[in-house]
Amino acid sequence: MKSLVIKILKPTLQKHWIADLFFAIMRFICGMLLALDFGASKFGMPWTAESQNLDLFEVSAWFPEDVAAYGGIFAMAPVFFAWMGAFSEAVGGLFLAFGLKTRIASFLIMCTMLVAIFLQKWGQGTWGMLPAMGFLWVAGYNLYLGSGRFGFDYLLTKAIAKSKTSKS
Repeated sequence: MKSLVIKILKPTLQKHWIADLFFAIMRFICGMLLALDFGASKFGMPWTAESQNLDLFEVSAWFPEDVAAYGGIFAMAPVFFAWMGAFSEAVGGLFLAFGLKTRIASFLIMCTMLVAIFLQKWGQGTWGMLPAMGFLWVAGYNLYLGSGRFGFDYLLTKAIAKSKTSKS
């Protein structure tokens, strides 16, 4: 089980640290934007309600209705899928930003962005789909690369490997 966790967490390191730093900067900015701007509004955070002059209930209720409009399986359990989407954007965005369980967070973000592109933004043209496509691209390379040198996954796998060698 420990080896499976290490395989999922262990990041791919670039040849030069500057490349890892470049990827970490993009990962951090993208993850924070996703969490604070896109994910937080779906949870009905108070500062979002004030900025839109709406009740907190109105802000948090719009998203399940939006999800139900997708039809199919989404109409059967709109609250579940709304919370899953909000969770993957808010919590997954924070995990992505800090390089914690990067591949798992990236997978959840990719699933959410694919739904957003094909079921919500498709009729709005390329410009309407661009934010979701950008998050999809960033999540895609983080799914493959992991966090790199500048993330908590790197520190965790290093600590696990160190504890493994000290027991031997």
